[in-house]
Amino acid sequence: MKHAIIGALVLFGMATQSCTKDFTDINTNPNETKVATAHALMAPALVNTLSANMIRNRNFNNELMQVTVDISESDGKVFRYDFRATWADYLYNAWYSELTNFKDMEKVARDPKSYNRSYIGISLICQAWVYSLLTDTYGDIPYFKSNLARDSAFFEPPFDTQKDIYFDIFDKLDTANVYLNNTTYGINANNDPVFNGDITKWRRFGNSLYLRLLMRISGKAEVADVAIAKFKEVAETKKSSYPIIDTTEQSAILRWTGAGPLVSPFLSVREQDFRGPGVGEFFINNLVNWNNPLIDPSKGNNSVNRWRIAPYQGGYSGVPSGYQMGQAPVRRSYFYSQTTTTLFNLQTDALTGQMLNAAEVQFMLAEAVVKGWISGSADAFYTRGIKYTIKQWIPAWDDVTDYIDKADLHWNDNGSEEEKMEAIHIQKYYAMFLMDMQQWFEYRRTGHPILPKGPGLRNNGVMPARMNYPVYVQSTNPTNYKQAVARQGSDVISTEVWWQKP
Repeated sequence: MKHAIIGALVLFGMATQSCTKDFTDINTNPNETKVATAHALMAPALVNTLSANMIRNRNFNNELMQVTVDISESDGKVFRYDFRATWADYLYNAWYSELTNFKDMEKVARDPKSYNRSYIGISLICQAWVYSLLTDTYGDIPYFKSNLARDSAFFEPPFDTQKDIYFDIFDKLDTANVYLNNTTYGINANNDPVFNGDITKWRRFGNSLYLRLLMRISGKAEVADVAIAKFKEVAETKKSSYPIIDTTEQSAILRWTGAGPLVSPFLSVREQDFRGPGVGEFFINNLVNWNNPLIDPSKGNNSVNRWRIAPYQGGYSGVPSGYQMGQAPVRRSYFYSQTTTTLFNLQTDALTGQMLNAAEVQFMLAEAVVKGWISGSADAFYTRGIKYTIKQWIPAWDDVTDYIDKADLHWNDNGSEEEKMEAIHIQKYYAMFLMDMQQWFEYRRTGHPILPKGPGLRNNGVMPARMNYPVYVQSTNPTNYKQAVARQGSDVISTEVWWQKP
Protein backbone atom coordinates (compact mmCIF):
# COMPACT_ATOMS: atom_id res chain seq x y z
CA MET A 1 0.00 0.00 0.00
CA LYS A 2 2.98 2.38 0.42
CA HIS A 3 3.10 3.45 -3.19
CA ALA A 4 -0.67 3.88 -3.28
CA ILE A 5 -0.64 5.99 -0.16
CA ILE A 6 2.23 8.17 -1.37
CA GLY A 7 0.28 8.68 -4.58
CA ALA A 8 -2.78 9.52 -2.53
CA LEU A 9 -0.87 12.21 -0.63
CA VAL A 10 0.39 13.70 -3.88
CA LEU A 11 -3.10 13.76 -5.31
CA PHE A 12 -4.44 15.23 -2.10
CA GLY A 13 -1.93 18.04 -2.38
CA MET A 14 -2.93 18.60 -5.99
CA ALA A 15 -6.61 18.61 -5.04
CA THR A 16 -5.98 21.20 -2.34
CA GLN A 17 -4.08 23.40 -4.81
CA SER A 18 -6.95 22.98 -7.25
CA CYS A 19 -9.35 24.13 -4.54
CA THR A 20 -7.33 27.32 -4.17
CA LYS A 21 -7.26 27.95 -7.89
CA ASP A 22 -10.70 26.91 -9.06
CA PHE A 23 -13.03 26.86 -6.09
CA THR A 24 -13.62 29.00 -3.03
CA ASP A 25 -10.34 29.89 -1.28
CA ILE A 26 -9.41 27.99 1.85
CA ASN A 27 -9.97 29.83 5.12
CA THR A 28 -6.81 31.36 6.50
CA ASN A 29 -5.86 32.14 10.06
CA PRO A 30 -2.60 34.15 10.25
CA ASN A 31 -1.72 32.35 13.47
CA GLU A 32 -2.31 28.81 12.18
CA THR A 33 -1.37 26.54 9.31
CA LYS A 34 -3.66 26.70 6.32
CA VAL A 35 -6.35 24.01 6.43
CA ALA A 36 -8.79 23.26 3.63
CA THR A 37 -12.43 23.90 4.44
CA ALA A 38 -15.05 21.20 3.93
CA HIS A 39 -16.52 22.98 0.92
CA ALA A 40 -13.10 23.40 -0.67
CA LEU A 41 -12.45 19.66 -0.45
CA MET A 42 -15.87 18.60 -1.72
CA ALA A 43 -15.87 19.60 -5.37
CA PRO A 44 -12.38 18.37 -6.32
CA ALA A 45 -13.03 15.01 -4.65
CA LEU A 46 -16.30 14.60 -6.56
CA VAL A 47 -14.73 15.65 -9.85
CA ASN A 48 -11.76 13.31 -9.43
CA THR A 49 -13.95 10.36 -8.43
CA LEU A 50 -16.28 10.85 -11.38
CA SER A 51 -13.31 11.23 -13.70
CA ALA A 52 -11.96 7.82 -12.69
CA ASN A 53 -15.43 6.28 -12.89
CA MET A 54 -16.03 7.57 -16.38
CA ILE A 55 -12.67 6.50 -17.78
CA ARG A 56 -13.13 2.92 -16.60
CA ASN A 57 -16.80 2.92 -17.54
CA ARG A 58 -15.75 3.68 -21.08
CA ASN A 59 -12.92 1.20 -21.52
CA PHE A 60 -13.81 -1.53 -19.02
CA ASN A 61 -17.51 -1.69 -18.09
CA ASN A 62 -18.69 -0.84 -21.59
CA GLU A 63 -16.47 -3.50 -23.16
CA LEU A 64 -17.58 -6.23 -20.72
CA MET A 65 -21.23 -5.26 -21.09
CA GLN A 66 -21.23 -4.97 -24.89
CA VAL A 67 -21.98 -1.27 -25.05
CA THR A 68 -18.83 -0.96 -27.16
CA VAL A 69 -16.47 -3.44 -28.80
CA ASP A 70 -12.81 -2.75 -29.45
CA ILE A 71 -11.73 -3.46 -33.02
CA SER A 72 -8.46 -5.28 -32.43
CA GLU A 73 -6.63 -8.49 -33.18
CA SER A 74 -4.56 -8.21 -29.98
CA ASP A 75 -4.92 -10.41 -26.96
CA GLY A 76 -5.61 -8.99 -23.51
CA LYS A 77 -8.89 -7.42 -24.57
CA VAL A 78 -11.60 -6.70 -22.01
CA PHE A 79 -14.49 -7.64 -24.31
CA ARG A 80 -13.04 -11.17 -24.49
CA TYR A 81 -12.97 -11.40 -20.68
CA ASP A 82 -9.20 -11.21 -20.96
CA PHE A 83 -7.47 -8.28 -19.31
CA ARG A 84 -4.05 -7.78 -17.79
CA ALA A 85 -3.48 -7.54 -14.04
CA THR A 86 -2.31 -3.93 -14.40
CA TRP A 87 -5.89 -2.88 -15.20
CA ALA A 88 -6.56 -3.11 -11.47
CA ASP A 89 -4.25 -0.29 -10.39
CA TYR A 90 -6.07 2.74 -11.77
CA LEU A 91 -9.37 2.56 -9.89
CA TYR A 92 -7.81 1.24 -6.69
CA ASN A 93 -5.44 4.20 -6.53
CA ALA A 94 -7.97 6.81 -7.63
CA TRP A 95 -10.71 5.73 -5.25
CA TYR A 96 -8.49 5.45 -2.19
CA SER A 97 -6.96 8.85 -2.96
CA GLU A 98 -10.36 10.53 -3.01
CA LEU A 99 -11.44 8.72 0.15
CA THR A 100 -8.67 10.67 1.88
CA ASN A 101 -10.32 13.88 0.74
CA PHE A 102 -13.84 12.82 1.69
CA LYS A 103 -12.59 11.74 5.14
CA ASP A 104 -10.78 15.05 5.58
CA MET A 105 -14.01 16.78 4.64
CA GLU A 106 -15.77 14.94 7.48
CA LYS A 107 -12.96 15.69 9.91
CA VAL A 108 -13.08 19.42 9.17
CA ALA A 109 -16.88 19.48 9.39
CA ARG A 110 -16.77 17.79 12.82
CA ASP A 111 -14.29 20.32 14.20
CA PRO A 112 -16.13 22.56 16.70
CA LYS A 113 -14.67 25.63 14.98
CA SER A 114 -16.19 24.68 11.63
CA TYR A 115 -18.95 22.26 12.65
CA ASN A 116 -21.48 21.56 9.88
CA ARG A 117 -23.89 18.60 9.98
CA SER A 118 -24.61 18.86 6.26
CA TYR A 119 -21.00 18.40 5.21
CA ILE A 120 -20.65 15.50 7.64
CA GLY A 121 -23.70 13.81 6.11
CA ILE A 122 -22.55 14.42 2.54
CA SER A 123 -19.08 13.13 3.36
CA LEU A 124 -20.52 9.93 4.84
CA ILE A 125 -22.61 9.37 1.69
CA CYS A 126 -19.59 9.91 -0.54
CA GLN A 127 -17.48 7.57 1.55
CA ALA A 128 -20.22 4.92 1.37
CA TRP A 129 -20.47 5.40 -2.39
CA VAL A 130 -16.72 5.09 -3.05
CA TYR A 131 -16.18 2.19 -0.65
CA SER A 132 -19.09 0.36 -2.28
CA LEU A 133 -17.42 0.79 -5.67
CA LEU A 134 -14.16 -0.54 -4.26
CA THR A 135 -15.59 -3.62 -2.57
CA ASP A 136 -17.89 -4.48 -5.48
CA THR A 137 -14.91 -4.31 -7.82
CA TYR A 138 -12.28 -6.14 -5.74
CA GLY A 139 -14.11 -7.94 -2.90
CA ASP A 140 -12.47 -7.75 0.53
CA ILE A 141 -10.51 -4.50 0.85
CA PRO A 142 -8.84 -2.32 3.49
CA TYR A 143 -11.70 -0.43 5.09
CA PHE A 144 -11.70 0.22 8.83
CA LYS A 145 -8.00 1.10 8.90
CA SER A 146 -7.53 2.44 5.39
CA ASN A 147 -6.24 5.95 4.60
CA LEU A 148 -4.29 6.26 7.85
CA ALA A 149 -0.78 6.68 6.43
CA ARG A 150 -0.58 10.46 6.70
CA ASP A 151 -1.88 10.84 10.25
CA SER A 152 -0.77 7.56 11.80
CA ALA A 153 2.00 6.30 9.50
CA PHE A 154 -0.04 3.10 9.17
CA PHE A 155 1.06 1.61 5.84
CA GLU A 156 -0.21 -1.97 5.95
CA PRO A 157 -3.96 -1.99 6.65
CA PRO A 158 -5.78 -5.31 7.01
CA PHE A 159 -8.36 -6.36 4.45
CA ASP A 160 -11.86 -6.38 5.91
CA THR A 161 -14.59 -8.78 4.85
CA GLN A 162 -17.16 -7.55 2.39
CA LYS A 163 -19.93 -8.40 4.82
CA ASP A 164 -18.45 -6.18 7.54
CA ILE A 165 -17.81 -3.43 5.01
CA TYR A 166 -21.38 -3.47 3.76
CA PHE A 167 -22.92 -3.25 7.20
CA ASP A 168 -20.68 -0.37 8.20
CA ILE A 169 -21.64 1.37 4.95
CA PHE A 170 -25.26 0.97 5.99
CA ASP A 171 -24.46 2.59 9.33
CA LYS A 172 -22.89 5.52 7.47
CA LEU A 173 -25.97 5.94 5.31
CA ASP A 174 -28.33 5.77 8.28
CA THR A 175 -26.26 8.41 10.07
CA ALA A 176 -26.17 10.61 6.97
CA ASN A 177 -29.96 10.42 6.65
CA VAL A 178 -30.29 11.77 10.19
CA TYR A 179 -27.68 14.48 9.75
CA LEU A 180 -29.22 15.75 6.51
CA ASN A 181 -32.68 15.95 8.02
CA ASN A 182 -31.76 19.44 9.18
CA THR A 183 -31.31 22.31 6.74
CA THR A 184 -29.98 24.65 9.43
CA TYR A 185 -26.47 23.92 8.25
CA GLY A 186 -26.22 25.10 4.65
CA ILE A 187 -23.49 24.29 2.17
CA ASN A 188 -21.73 26.34 -0.48
CA ALA A 189 -23.65 25.88 -3.74
CA ASN A 190 -20.65 27.00 -5.80
CA ASN A 191 -18.70 23.99 -4.56
CA ASP A 192 -21.44 21.43 -5.17
CA PRO A 193 -21.32 20.35 -8.83
CA VAL A 194 -23.92 17.62 -8.24
CA PHE A 195 -26.87 19.29 -6.48
CA ASN A 196 -25.89 22.97 -6.40
CA GLY A 197 -26.18 23.14 -2.62
CA ASP A 198 -29.53 21.33 -2.27
CA ILE A 199 -29.16 19.30 0.92
CA THR A 200 -32.49 17.50 0.48
CA LYS A 201 -31.28 16.06 -2.83
CA TRP A 202 -28.12 14.78 -1.18
CA ARG A 203 -30.31 13.04 1.37
CA ARG A 204 -32.37 11.45 -1.42
CA PHE A 205 -29.17 10.26 -3.09
CA GLY A 206 -27.91 8.67 0.13
CA ASN A 207 -31.16 6.78 0.70
CA SER A 208 -31.36 5.67 -2.93
CA LEU A 209 -27.78 4.41 -2.65
CA TYR A 210 -28.97 2.54 0.45
CA LEU A 211 -31.61 0.76 -1.66
CA ARG A 212 -29.06 -0.10 -4.35
CA LEU A 213 -26.68 -1.69 -1.86
CA LEU A 214 -29.39 -3.50 0.11
CA MET A 215 -30.60 -5.05 -3.12
CA ARG A 216 -27.06 -6.02 -4.06
CA ILE A 217 -26.62 -8.25 -1.00
CA SER A 218 -30.22 -9.47 -0.90
CA GLY A 219 -29.33 -12.74 -2.62
CA LYS A 220 -26.83 -13.68 0.08
CA ALA A 221 -28.63 -16.23 2.26
CA GLU A 222 -27.07 -15.28 5.59
CA VAL A 223 -28.17 -11.64 5.36
CA ALA A 224 -31.13 -11.78 2.97
CA ASP A 225 -33.82 -11.35 5.64
CA VAL A 226 -32.11 -8.33 7.17
CA ALA A 227 -31.46 -6.69 3.79
CA ILE A 228 -35.00 -7.24 2.54
CA ALA A 229 -36.56 -5.96 5.79
CA LYS A 230 -34.48 -2.79 5.62
CA PHE A 231 -35.29 -2.31 1.93
CA LYS A 232 -38.99 -2.49 2.80
CA GLU A 233 -38.49 0.01 5.61
CA VAL A 234 -36.72 2.55 3.38
CA ALA A 235 -38.98 2.07 0.37
CA GLU A 236 -42.34 1.61 2.05
CA THR A 237 -43.02 1.41 5.79
CA LYS A 238 -40.84 4.38 6.81
CA LYS A 239 -40.46 6.10 3.47
CA SER A 240 -41.36 9.49 4.93
CA SER A 241 -38.19 9.20 7.02
CA TYR A 242 -36.14 8.01 4.06
CA PRO A 243 -36.84 10.26 1.05
CA ILE A 244 -35.45 8.82 -2.17
CA ILE A 245 -34.88 10.03 -5.72
CA ASP A 246 -38.23 10.01 -7.52
CA THR A 247 -37.90 12.55 -10.35
CA THR A 248 -35.24 13.06 -12.99
CA GLU A 249 -34.48 16.50 -11.54
CA GLN A 250 -33.35 14.75 -8.34
CA SER A 251 -30.94 12.35 -10.09
CA ALA A 252 -27.36 12.33 -8.80
CA ILE A 253 -25.38 13.54 -11.81
CA LEU A 254 -22.24 15.64 -11.82
CA ARG A 255 -22.99 18.01 -14.67
CA TRP A 256 -19.97 19.05 -16.73
CA THR A 257 -20.29 22.73 -17.57
CA GLY A 258 -17.04 22.92 -19.52
CA ALA A 259 -15.89 25.79 -17.30
CA GLY A 260 -12.94 25.68 -14.91
CA PRO A 261 -12.48 22.26 -13.35
CA LEU A 262 -15.88 21.00 -14.56
CA VAL A 263 -14.51 19.77 -17.86
CA SER A 264 -15.49 16.23 -18.79
CA PRO A 265 -12.72 13.64 -18.37
CA PHE A 266 -13.78 12.22 -21.72
CA LEU A 267 -11.92 15.17 -23.25
CA SER A 268 -8.70 13.61 -21.95
CA VAL A 269 -9.29 10.72 -24.34
CA ARG A 270 -7.84 11.23 -27.80
CA GLU A 271 -10.64 11.91 -30.22
CA GLN A 272 -9.66 9.09 -32.56
CA ASP A 273 -9.63 6.72 -29.58
CA PHE A 274 -13.00 7.93 -28.33
CA ARG A 275 -14.68 7.11 -31.63
CA GLY A 276 -12.49 4.06 -32.24
CA PRO A 277 -14.55 1.26 -30.65
CA GLY A 278 -17.67 0.18 -32.46
CA VAL A 279 -21.03 0.30 -30.73
CA GLY A 280 -21.94 -3.20 -29.58
CA GLU A 281 -24.46 -5.14 -31.63
CA PHE A 282 -26.46 -6.05 -28.52
CA PHE A 283 -26.58 -2.44 -27.32
CA ILE A 284 -27.68 -0.86 -30.59
CA ASN A 285 -29.97 -3.58 -31.92
CA ASN A 286 -32.39 -3.26 -29.01
CA LEU A 287 -32.56 0.51 -29.43
CA VAL A 288 -33.24 0.09 -33.15
CA ASN A 289 -35.89 -2.59 -32.62
CA TRP A 290 -37.68 -0.40 -30.09
CA ASN A 291 -37.29 2.74 -32.20
CA ASN A 292 -35.93 4.35 -29.04
CA PRO A 293 -36.07 8.18 -29.00
CA LEU A 294 -32.49 8.32 -27.72
CA ILE A 295 -31.22 7.34 -31.18
CA ASP A 296 -33.87 9.32 -33.08
CA PRO A 297 -32.07 12.22 -34.84
CA SER A 298 -35.22 14.33 -34.64
CA LYS A 299 -35.11 14.13 -30.83
CA GLY A 300 -31.47 15.23 -30.67
CA ASN A 301 -29.70 18.28 -32.03
CA ASN A 302 -29.02 19.22 -35.65
CA SER A 303 -29.85 15.66 -36.78
CA VAL A 304 -27.49 14.16 -34.19
CA ASN A 305 -29.33 11.75 -31.87
CA ARG A 306 -29.23 12.34 -28.13
CA TRP A 307 -26.79 9.54 -27.39
CA ARG A 308 -24.52 10.85 -30.14
CA ILE A 309 -24.18 7.60 -32.08
CA ALA A 310 -23.06 7.77 -35.70
CA PRO A 311 -25.25 5.97 -38.24
CA TYR A 312 -23.87 3.39 -40.64
CA GLN A 313 -25.08 3.23 -44.23
CA GLY A 314 -28.29 5.06 -43.42
CA GLY A 315 -29.11 3.14 -40.24
CA TYR A 316 -27.49 1.86 -37.07
CA SER A 317 -25.41 -1.28 -37.01
CA GLY A 318 -23.21 -2.71 -34.28
CA VAL A 319 -20.24 -4.99 -33.81
CA PRO A 320 -20.65 -8.50 -32.35
CA SER A 321 -18.78 -8.84 -29.07
CA GLY A 322 -16.50 -11.70 -28.12
CA TYR A 323 -15.25 -12.37 -31.65
CA GLN A 324 -12.20 -14.58 -32.08
CA MET A 325 -8.71 -13.24 -32.68
CA GLY A 326 -8.04 -12.96 -36.38
CA GLN A 327 -11.68 -12.25 -37.14
CA ALA A 328 -11.99 -8.57 -36.33
CA PRO A 329 -15.20 -7.17 -37.82
CA VAL A 330 -15.61 -3.85 -39.60
CA ARG A 331 -16.56 -1.01 -37.29
CA ARG A 332 -19.99 0.32 -38.09
CA SER A 333 -21.81 2.73 -35.76
CA TYR A 334 -19.68 4.48 -33.14
CA PHE A 335 -19.91 7.32 -30.64
CA TYR A 336 -19.16 10.69 -32.18
CA SER A 337 -16.05 12.48 -30.94
CA GLN A 338 -15.48 16.21 -30.63
CA THR A 339 -13.88 16.26 -34.07
CA THR A 340 -16.81 14.63 -35.84
CA THR A 341 -19.49 16.79 -34.20
CA THR A 342 -17.97 19.72 -32.37
CA LEU A 343 -21.14 20.67 -30.49
CA PHE A 344 -22.94 17.36 -30.12
CA ASN A 345 -20.84 14.51 -28.72
CA LEU A 346 -20.46 12.66 -25.44
CA GLN A 347 -16.95 14.02 -24.91
CA THR A 348 -18.43 17.38 -23.97
CA ASP A 349 -21.92 16.34 -22.85
CA ALA A 350 -23.04 17.67 -19.46
CA LEU A 351 -24.90 14.50 -18.41
CA THR A 352 -22.14 11.90 -18.61
CA GLY A 353 -21.24 12.18 -14.90
CA GLN A 354 -23.87 9.65 -13.86
CA MET A 355 -23.91 8.54 -10.20
CA LEU A 356 -27.45 7.25 -9.51
CA ASN A 357 -30.54 8.33 -11.39
CA ALA A 358 -34.30 8.27 -11.03
CA ALA A 359 -34.80 5.47 -13.55
CA GLU A 360 -32.54 3.09 -11.60
CA VAL A 361 -34.62 3.69 -8.48
CA GLN A 362 -37.86 2.86 -10.30
CA PHE A 363 -36.43 -0.38 -11.63
CA MET A 364 -35.25 -1.34 -8.13
CA LEU A 365 -38.78 -0.79 -6.84
CA ALA A 366 -40.22 -2.86 -9.70
CA GLU A 367 -37.91 -5.75 -8.81
CA ALA A 368 -38.84 -5.45 -5.14
CA VAL A 369 -42.55 -5.79 -6.01
CA VAL A 370 -41.85 -8.80 -8.24
CA LYS A 371 -40.03 -10.48 -5.37
CA GLY A 372 -42.77 -9.65 -2.88
CA TRP A 373 -40.71 -7.32 -0.69
CA ILE A 374 -42.99 -4.31 -1.05
CA SER A 375 -46.51 -3.66 -2.26
CA GLY A 376 -47.39 -1.64 -5.32
CA SER A 377 -47.53 -2.08 -9.07
CA ALA A 378 -44.44 -3.52 -10.75
CA ASP A 379 -45.95 -2.34 -14.04
CA ALA A 380 -46.13 1.26 -12.82
CA PHE A 381 -42.55 1.28 -11.52
CA TYR A 382 -41.30 -0.41 -14.71
CA THR A 383 -43.13 2.10 -16.90
CA ARG A 384 -41.78 5.06 -14.96
CA GLY A 385 -38.29 3.57 -15.21
CA ILE A 386 -38.54 3.51 -19.00
CA LYS A 387 -39.95 7.03 -19.02
CA TYR A 388 -37.24 8.42 -16.74
CA THR A 389 -34.44 6.77 -18.74
CA ILE A 390 -35.43 8.72 -21.83
CA LYS A 391 -36.61 11.86 -20.08
CA GLN A 392 -33.27 12.20 -18.25
CA TRP A 393 -31.65 12.84 -21.62
CA ILE A 394 -34.60 14.43 -23.45
CA PRO A 395 -36.49 16.46 -20.80
CA ALA A 396 -39.28 17.53 -23.16
CA TRP A 397 -40.12 13.93 -24.11
CA ASP A 398 -43.29 12.53 -22.52
CA ASP A 399 -44.71 9.82 -24.78
CA VAL A 400 -44.02 6.69 -22.76
CA THR A 401 -47.37 5.01 -23.36
CA ASP A 402 -47.11 5.38 -27.13
CA TYR A 403 -43.47 4.30 -27.06
CA ILE A 404 -44.21 1.14 -25.07
CA ASP A 405 -47.11 0.29 -27.37
CA LYS A 406 -45.08 0.64 -30.56
CA ALA A 407 -41.98 -1.07 -29.14
CA ASP A 408 -44.08 -3.89 -27.66
CA LEU A 409 -42.50 -3.44 -24.26
CA HIS A 410 -45.66 -4.04 -22.25
CA TRP A 411 -45.29 -5.43 -18.77
CA ASN A 412 -46.47 -9.04 -18.49
CA ASP A 413 -47.92 -9.74 -15.06
CA ASN A 414 -48.35 -13.40 -16.02
CA GLY A 415 -44.70 -13.96 -16.85
CA SER A 416 -42.32 -15.99 -14.69
CA GLU A 417 -40.05 -14.22 -12.20
CA GLU A 418 -37.10 -14.74 -14.55
CA GLU A 419 -39.01 -13.24 -17.46
CA LYS A 420 -39.91 -10.24 -15.32
CA MET A 421 -36.31 -9.88 -14.17
CA GLU A 422 -35.13 -9.84 -17.77
CA ALA A 423 -37.76 -7.25 -18.70
CA ILE A 424 -36.67 -5.01 -15.82
CA HIS A 425 -32.94 -5.46 -16.23
CA ILE A 426 -32.69 -4.99 -19.96
CA GLN A 427 -34.30 -1.59 -19.42
CA LYS A 428 -32.17 -0.94 -16.32
CA TYR A 429 -29.10 -1.68 -18.45
CA TYR A 430 -29.92 1.38 -20.57
CA ALA A 431 -30.85 3.46 -17.53
CA MET A 432 -27.32 2.87 -16.20
CA PHE A 433 -25.59 3.89 -19.44
CA LEU A 434 -22.30 5.63 -18.52
CA MET A 435 -22.79 4.94 -14.78
CA ASP A 436 -19.37 3.74 -13.55
CA MET A 437 -19.42 -0.10 -13.22
CA GLN A 438 -23.08 -0.55 -12.30
CA GLN A 439 -24.08 -2.51 -15.40
CA TRP A 440 -21.32 -5.02 -14.61
CA PHE A 441 -22.21 -5.20 -10.92
CA GLU A 442 -25.89 -5.81 -11.67
CA TYR A 443 -25.11 -8.46 -14.27
CA ARG A 444 -22.97 -10.27 -11.71
CA ARG A 445 -25.83 -10.06 -9.21
CA THR A 446 -28.65 -11.15 -11.49
CA GLY A 447 -27.35 -12.63 -14.76
CA HIS A 448 -29.47 -10.06 -16.60
CA PRO A 449 -29.79 -8.81 -19.21
CA ILE A 450 -28.98 -11.96 -21.12
CA LEU A 451 -25.92 -11.15 -23.22
CA PRO A 452 -24.88 -13.08 -26.33
CA LYS A 453 -21.71 -15.12 -25.90
CA GLY A 454 -19.14 -14.74 -28.65
CA PRO A 455 -16.88 -17.65 -29.67
CA GLY A 456 -13.69 -15.85 -28.65
CA LEU A 457 -14.47 -15.40 -24.95
CA ARG A 458 -11.87 -16.42 -22.36
CA ASN A 459 -12.42 -17.21 -18.65
CA ASN A 460 -14.49 -20.22 -19.78
CA GLY A 461 -17.03 -17.81 -21.22
CA VAL A 462 -18.01 -16.62 -17.73
CA MET A 463 -18.33 -12.92 -16.96
CA PRO A 464 -15.40 -11.83 -14.75
CA ALA A 465 -16.50 -11.66 -11.12
CA ARG A 466 -13.98 -9.06 -9.94
CA MET A 467 -10.76 -7.25 -10.69
CA ASN A 468 -7.61 -8.69 -9.17
CA TYR A 469 -5.82 -6.68 -6.52
CA PRO A 470 -3.06 -4.39 -7.83
CA VAL A 471 0.17 -6.35 -8.17
CA TYR A 472 2.12 -3.92 -5.97
CA VAL A 473 -0.17 -4.77 -3.01
CA GLN A 474 1.44 -8.21 -2.89
CA SER A 475 4.84 -6.66 -2.12
CA THR A 476 3.81 -3.63 -0.04
CA ASN A 477 1.19 -5.33 2.15
CA PRO A 478 2.07 -9.02 1.83
CA THR A 479 0.78 -10.42 5.12
CA ASN A 480 -2.67 -8.86 4.86
CA TYR A 481 -2.85 -9.63 1.14
CA LYS A 482 -2.20 -13.32 1.78
CA GLN A 483 -4.83 -13.42 4.52
CA ALA A 484 -7.41 -11.84 2.20
CA VAL A 485 -6.68 -14.32 -0.57
CA ALA A 486 -6.81 -17.26 1.82
CA ARG A 487 -10.22 -16.11 3.05
CA GLN A 488 -11.80 -14.92 -0.21
CA GLY A 489 -10.19 -17.19 -2.78
CA SER A 490 -7.50 -16.95 -5.43
CA ASP A 491 -6.67 -13.45 -6.63
CA VAL A 492 -8.08 -14.04 -10.10
CA ILE A 493 -10.99 -12.59 -12.06
CA SER A 494 -13.08 -15.76 -11.72
CA THR A 495 -13.22 -15.68 -7.89
CA GLU A 496 -16.65 -14.53 -6.80
CA VAL A 497 -17.00 -11.88 -4.12
CA TRP A 498 -19.00 -12.54 -0.96
CA TRP A 499 -22.39 -11.30 -2.18
CA GLN A 500 -22.19 -13.36 -5.38
CA LYS A 501 -21.97 -16.61 -3.45
CA PRO A 502 -25.25 -18.19 -2.22
